[in-house]
Amino acid sequence: MILTSQENIKKWTEAGAWGDRTFIDYFKTHVRDKPDYICLVDPLNKEALTGFKPEKLTYRELDRAVDATAEALVARGIQKDDIILVQLPNCWELAMLYLAITRAGGLISPVPMQWRQMELDYILKLTEATAFITVEDFHGFKHREMAEKLKTGHPRLNQIITLQEIREMAKGSVTGRLEGIKINPNDIFTLCWSSGTEAEPKGCPLSHNNWLFQASLCFDLAPVMPGDNLITAGPLVNMASIGTVYIEWLKEGGKLVLHHPFDGPAFIQQLIAEQIHYTLLVPAIVNAILKHPKVDAFNLSHMRAITIGAAPPSLWSVEDLNRRWGIEFANIWGQNEGTANIAGPGNITDLAMRIDHFPQFKGPGSKWATPVMKHVHLKVLDPSKKELTEVGSVGELWYRGPNVIPCYFKRPDITAKVFDAEGFFNTGDLFQIKTNECIGFFERAKDIIIRGGFNISAQEVENILLGHPRILDVAAVAMPDEMLGEKLCVYVVPREGQSIDLAEITAFIKAKGIASYKIPERLEVLSAIPRNPVGKILKKDLRADIRKKIGAQ
Repeated sequence: MILTSQENIKKWTEAGAWGDRTFIDYFKTHVRDKPDYICLVDPLNKEALTGFKPEKLTYRELDRAVDATAEALVARGIQKDDIILVQLPNCWELAMLYLAITRAGGLISPVPMQWRQMELDYILKLTEATAFITVEDFHGFKHREMAEKLKTGHPRLNQIITLQEIREMAKGSVTGRLEGIKINPNDIFTLCWSSGTEAEPKGCPLSHNNWLFQASLCFDLAPVMPGDNLITAGPLVNMASIGTVYIEWLKEGGKLVLHHPFDGPAFIQQLIAEQIHYTLLVPAIVNAILKHPKVDAFNLSHMRAITIGAAPPSLWSVEDLNRRWGIEFANIWGQNEGTANIAGPGNITDLAMRIDHFPQFKGPGSKWATPVMKHVHLKVLDPSKKELTEVGSVGELWYRGPNVIPCYFKRPDITAKVFDAEGFFNTGDLFQIKTNECIGFFERAKDIIIRGGFNISAQEVENILLGHPRILDVAAVAMPDEMLGEKLCVYVVPREGQSIDLAEITAFIKAKGIASYKIPERLEVLSAIPRNPVGKILKKDLRADIRKKIGAQ
């Protein structure tokens, strides 16, 4: 499935940003060069997650599983460009399916384990997916049963495949029937999902070439090296994990270690036992490691670097990482739409500056231009679309590069709003012009809450709660959380003479079949939601109020 224009293909190919190899080509090279190298490692708690014991696979073993699963999918009727939804926790089978589905000619669309009927029903209508791969149950929720119910309303969804069946497929025969399936580097490799101010998820299709450029960007700017031992602390379903470790592993080899859900002691154990070189973490996790009572006993001597994202790290934390173990850090910003920027030791050498400065790439003429980053152009615009250059000014970041989605999947209405005539994508995030041709993240323009790496649309939660018979008005805002970054707080105005509590709100939202991470974790009851003269909710005031109430700085 090729969604980018022939004009873009010609442009980026002639510029040298896109090539003629797919991830399958890169993977097969690793299989040929180091067949007996351990390349993929399960979470320590896989048996508790899925009922299956944790495993370690070599490139030879993974290659056989990929081809056998791909052949089995083809035998089941999967055809070129069929979309397959996958809802699995982090395990080697999930990592394998990215390759197997691609090898079969299909297109993987991974979704979070927390998604329920509401989100899945919408994307099934949009994608017309022909198969859904999931678990029997997970943490007490019956995923296969939910999938079977969804199947009745989506005639193109003709197959529900369980993890047990995938494991059986992976042991099947390999006959060579896949050789006739042609994969183009401009075919979509993944269809991930992003949430912003819109209630429904937005499909972010990225091709092999989009992702391969993204990997090159990381190797250019972040302190990750070909052949590194990598670990993902987050779910392998979006940019945070796919873009920072998975595609780097696929492109340049090494070992990929999986972890799910986050568990501090198990994570430290994996870092040490698997001799991890590099990963992505959020500031709260870094702080938790450094403040652990047994931190002095941790042997992280193999770890070379960590990229830190979701929020700026503290200077104390990055200095302590370096002091204790010589660990370097890079500051990372990115979105599911493919946009990404990294301040690393190779470009922002001053440690204190690296915390809140990013290079402002401006194409081939930029002071930051490298053979890779000469293809990326960033501009900061005010509301009238005038480019800002004065230090201290704040505007929306617009991004153009070979890593950006060609469109939102089957949403030309939204696509038309976010791309300008020159191909720049409006990230919706506010950045500030800094000195030294740098920019710094300032604030999200989109009204979203980011809980543990998952985006929550405030509008979606508000729209659902406005349907409650005893709620007159509602506003959803982020409240700081040390471990997750942010949690969801709702301010509610009950109808006259009525009352409401958090338990009722939780039950009401759960009944709608919505993802569990979107359930509010704090309720504040007001007599009126604060609004400006034109009726817009003063969310800045509400965020300040909740920060004060929970004692956040």
